[in-house]
Amino acid sequence: MVAGVLIPRFALLSTLRDRETLLSEPVALAPVAGRSPLLGEVSAPAEAFGVAAGMRVGEALARCPELRLVPSDPEAARARWNDMLERLEGVGASPESDRAGEAFFACDGLRGIHGGRLEDVLAATRRALGRSIRLGAAPSRFCAYAAALQARPRGRSRGDLIVPTDSRARTFLAPLPVALLRSRLELAELPDLLERLGIGTLGRLASLPAHALSERFGHPGLRARELALGRDTPLDPRRPVEPVVERLGLPEAISGQQLERALELLIARLLARPERRGRSLRSLTLSARLAEGGTWRSHVTLRQASAQAARIRVALGARLTELPAPAESLGIEVEAFGPPAREQESLLEDGRPGVGSREGSGAASRDGSRAIARTASREHRLREAIHQARQAAGECAALRVLELDPGSRVPERRAALAPYPTEGRTGSNDGQR
Repeated sequence: MVAGVLIPRFALLSTLRDRETLLSEPVALAPVAGRSPLLGEVSAPAEAFGVAAGMRVGEALARCPELRLVPSDPEAARARWNDMLERLEGVGASPESDRAGEAFFACDGLRGIHGGRLEDVLAATRRALGRSIRLGAAPSRFCAYAAALQARPRGRSRGDLIVPTDSRARTFLAPLPVALLRSRLELAELPDLLERLGIGTLGRLASLPAHALSERFGHPGLRARELALGRDTPLDPRRPVEPVVERLGLPEAISGQQLERALELLIARLLARPERRGRSLRSLTLSARLAEGGTWRSHVTLRQASAQAARIRVALGARLTELPAPAESLGIEVEAFGPPAREQESLLEDGRPGVGSREGSGAASRDGSRAIARTASREHRLREAIHQARQAAGECAALRVLELDPGSRVPERRAALAPYPTEGRTGSNDGQR
């Protein structure tokens, strides 16, 4: 069984903090400066006027002239959600969380710790996270998400919702709208297409033949059908984080070259941190607290893991131009480390002859050595590119095609996708295309 934890309007709650009384008024998170003028999360009174997250500001103000916009604070939301995940880990859970305010964890291994029943596990979770959360339990992640949406945080008669079996899961999902598929980023655009075709519920979607969905929508159609049937992929719990953060307060009027010098100082401090333990840096987040209120964050994945201050400064310096307003403080956080920073570049170019070389067999030996060096260099660059893509887009960002039955008349049986290997020799011809 999988438990789903849901906190509606989490980003808005984290931004308001001590101003939660504003939730009784029409209020919404303002668009991020420099990006599309789309609203963030909105309060319940704003929804009553027809205002929704992702709506353009002009349309929202036309529907609700009293709508109040507050600058978003992603730093506060991230810190608060990390604290919630640590509390969840404190009860023994291994949570998976792709967005703030939403987490999933397996319950079966926790029953012996909290009394032997699923209800005891959910009760322990509610004691750790507070009474305001919504909890649901089901055989799959997607069904647990739907159950958490249907649950209510208060009242024993409308408490946690449990879907005990796979057959009950399909029955529970059948009347629900296909709009629930928008919770998956890869399926965000599919519900609109399904609704235009008259497929409004998950039950209707599950009853369609798989080959018809594959022909019309491809892999997203098959994925949506699997979710509608109550099936989902295994959980991928988050890895323990190593908080390595450096932050620097800035004078009120700092900009331009002074801001670049502040970034230089932050990078130097970050590389000198003992927690780095000689490792290179793979992924970083540049953040700032804005003078006019709110915060700003920008994620950067380095093309090649590095511990060179000049290379990191070039990668992060380009993001400074995206600052929407003057900043009160600037910070850098390490999201992921790379391998130990011990690699050195060659002193000579591949085609440059060595000093004191011999003719004949010596030249042939040099050519063979250079060919091996070039192959090793290509493999190293390929591994770095794969690591970069996976850090930015997930573990499924780099795949290879494996031939299974090339002579089969069924296209799905001819080949399959598998993760591209990064260990050993990546250039080996082991069935990849």
